[in-house]
Amino acid sequence: MAPSAPADSSLAAARHRLRAWMLEGLADMAKHHPGPQSAHRGQRWWRVMCLTGVDYFSTLGYQPGIAALAAGLLSPIATIVLVIVTLAGALPVYRRVAKESPHGQGSIAMLERLLSFWKGKLFVLTLLGFAATDFLITITLSAADAATHLVENPHVSSALHNQQLVITLILVALLGAVFLKGFLEAIGVAVVLVGIYLALNAVVVVVGLWHVLTAPHVIPDWSHALTTEHGSVLAMVGVALLVFPKLALGLSGFETGVAVMPHIEGDPDDTEARPTGRIRGAKKLLTTAAVIMSVFLIITSFITTLLIPEDAFKPGGTANGRALAYLAHEYLGSAFGTVYDISTIAILWFAGASAMAGLLNLMPQYLPRYGMAPHWARAVRPMVLVFTLVAFLVTWIFNADVDAQGGAYATGVLVLISSAAIAVTIAARRARERGWSIGFAVISVVFLYTTIANVIERPDGVKIGACFIAGIILLSFLSRVARAFELRVTSVVLDDMAERFIRDIAHRKVRLIANEPDQRDLAEYRDKLQQICTDNDLPASEDFIFVEVTVGDPSEFESELRVRGEVLHGRYRVLCLESSTISNALAALLLHVRDVTGAQPHIYFEWTEGNPFAQFLRFFLFGQGEVAPVTREVLREAEPDRARRPRVHVG
Repeated sequence: MAPSAPADSSLAAARHRLRAWMLEGLADMAKHHPGPQSAHRGQRWWRVMCLTGVDYFSTLGYQPGIAALAAGLLSPIATIVLVIVTLAGALPVYRRVAKESPHGQGSIAMLERLLSFWKGKLFVLTLLGFAATDFLITITLSAADAATHLVENPHVSSALHNQQLVITLILVALLGAVFLKGFLEAIGVAVVLVGIYLALNAVVVVVGLWHVLTAPHVIPDWSHALTTEHGSVLAMVGVALLVFPKLALGLSGFETGVAVMPHIEGDPDDTEARPTGRIRGAKKLLTTAAVIMSVFLIITSFITTLLIPEDAFKPGGTANGRALAYLAHEYLGSAFGTVYDISTIAILWFAGASAMAGLLNLMPQYLPRYGMAPHWARAVRPMVLVFTLVAFLVTWIFNADVDAQGGAYATGVLVLISSAAIAVTIAARRARERGWSIGFAVISVVFLYTTIANVIERPDGVKIGACFIAGIILLSFLSRVARAFELRVTSVVLDDMAERFIRDIAHRKVRLIANEPDQRDLAEYRDKLQQICTDNDLPASEDFIFVEVTVGDPSEFESELRVRGEVLHGRYRVLCLESSTISNALAALLLHVRDVTGAQPHIYFEWTEGNPFAQFLRFFLFGQGEVAPVTREVLREAEPDRARRPRVHVG
């Protein structure tokens, strides 16, 4: 057996190195360190803009085609409506979100503050479900569209025919590999891809405009066809407003813009409480990206509608999902078209980077704090693996079909934007900003209409979003149950009176009595003391301290425990605690007393009447239930050494 020992040692060392590497990024995205130096670390705002831009700008790969299919000849007018909503609606909303929630939680954090207890947690989990829908479908849809561009390229179409699913899975795996390597590498890649892609699109736009303006019949023919089909300008605008919800994918990118805010470099004197420089950089990011995208959207919808035959936009057509690539091949030749295809494939593939960054920043800020995810969910690399595997599953379910995922993508985007608009409306109203309140309320109505219209048109998006929500809620509650007996108290703080109680009793046997406060009159404490002494066969002369816990918000998982000392009726010493659960508070207090006094404390309970399962549900949902056995179980998990574990007595 001796020769196997070095092998076992080597295997254990390899496992340790793997675990250390997996958890190395624990603080990269999910944990903020307070202080003036930490808040301004990060990247310049324009570099982070490129990270969100790979999502936002990459929609140029398919947005003109979507607009043409939805609006036909009215595509440029419908796109102008989209741009107006973007600049006058989404942009002001998210500039306000950046100000109100500068740590990357976005509008979800703003709405979380409005609700407490379990209804607040369930509401946040629902919004996280839509966020997961938005971000994960961004990864899978963009990779699938990149695969489409590759398969449709005339140079390789015959060799890669019917291989779109395999190619998409490979692209998703490569994206995950980039994030396993490191986040800074992701930003560097994004800057290069966005720069090249926008430059190539500018060339296509200029050439397309030149062909439109130099062909004398193109604009008159389009104008005549519009008038024949719709009659008046008013009718055209009306139809454009009706089809506008189908163009909602052009609004993607704003939520990721605020989700990656923690990576924007701030001013040297920024603090986590007041990251002024980071907020200013985020506003520059949002505004610059929106203006660039708006210009491209208007011009590309115009030139693609006028220069590409209508049949080419339809499913199976040569311009379906790749309108600008069609123009690149048609007017700039096969060589430039192939370069354009490669650039489009690269940015569509990497569009998932901003979504992955958003997920890695958003989820660890909520689920672990709610106790609804394991501790390792705060680390970057394990979460990258989880999200990559989920993206594999979604890609396989939808067979890498871009159109099949469009409804879910649009629904996720619109629900998040609508919730952001509602959040900033409430924030403006609370700040007594009447003008902004009215303006944001109007914007909220517009986005709610757009969301409802999109859901009616494509109900599959809500169904897919509901699956994500159900999955998150189910896994969250299973995790909460699995972690129910953890010691959830982050720290214990005693006031002067409480410290004196502990210091005095440390010279004798430390005996505590758990009491559920009722009338708090003399009879309550006298009778409780007599009952404990009788049940445990203790002399009445023993020295005791009562401990009372008031349950605050039972849905909270981790919290600081503050202990206040009181003397009631001139003789009874009482330690008053406030916590989300009684059992965890008592266990934390016992361990703290043991550590500061060196003595082993004893605590005395009475049995609680009732069904054990019902009592566990009371503990899980309301922080109460059968306190004695749960306190003992929390202590057992927190202190494996039985000899050092505080004693629990039940009479």
